[in-house]
Amino acid sequence: MDTLETLQQIAQSVAGCQKCPLHQKRIRAVPGEGPASAEIMLIGEGPGRNEDEQGRPFVGNSGRFLTELLAKAGLKRSDVFICNVVKCRPPENRDPEPAEILACRPYLEAQITALNPKVIITLGRHSMGHFLSQARISVIHGRPVKAGGRLIIPMYHPAAALHQPALKDDLLADFARVPAILANGGTLPPEPAPAPAALPASPEPAISPPPTAQPALPEKKDEGLVQLTLF
Repeated sequence: MDTLETLQQIAQSVAGCQKCPLHQKRIRAVPGEGPASAEIMLIGEGPGRNEDEQGRPFVGNSGRFLTELLAKAGLKRSDVFICNVVKCRPPENRDPEPAEILACRPYLEAQITALNPKVIITLGRHSMGHFLSQARISVIHGRPVKAGGRLIIPMYHPAAALHQPALKDDLLADFARVPAILANGGTLPPEPAPAPAALPASPEPAISPPPTAQPALPEKKDEGLVQLTLF
């Protein structure tokens, strides 16, 4: 069975899954989408309302922002495979619970194995926790890490950045560094050495004005000796 057939089979299994209570209120399961030849895989946390209605990952506001982020890395949605840790929408878009993540884990592992991507970009702390359970996303975001023989780049979730503008610049900068990470063999390129601090300019030596010329004294005439004549 080739990669495409395997991914289609996983999607069919996800569509009929009843392993956890999330299936009870879903409209559509969201297995994921992308080319079977994708070398980059993005893993989010769970579908939201728009995703639940359409059966596709990252649509609506977070999807539009993800498209913008991918463009920062020189990528398009059609270049990557996108999925979530859980395949059905948690009520009210709450965080997925450990039991729900565990129930969906075999589907995610099967997708990773089938694709065998060169890079996995995790979006959000629950996605990062699948590979790096002890890491803190505020510390490690944007920094490539090897885990389980795979290159993982943890990122903030696009929805979190939309709700917390302070994270948006970090997320844009992290995605902008992805091409350099790939070109550098999966590591951050070295930071350019800071330019040496300019030495303070030496004060110009004070130049004394030339002495003012003294006015020339009038030349004394040699009057000689006055001879007195006595009469």
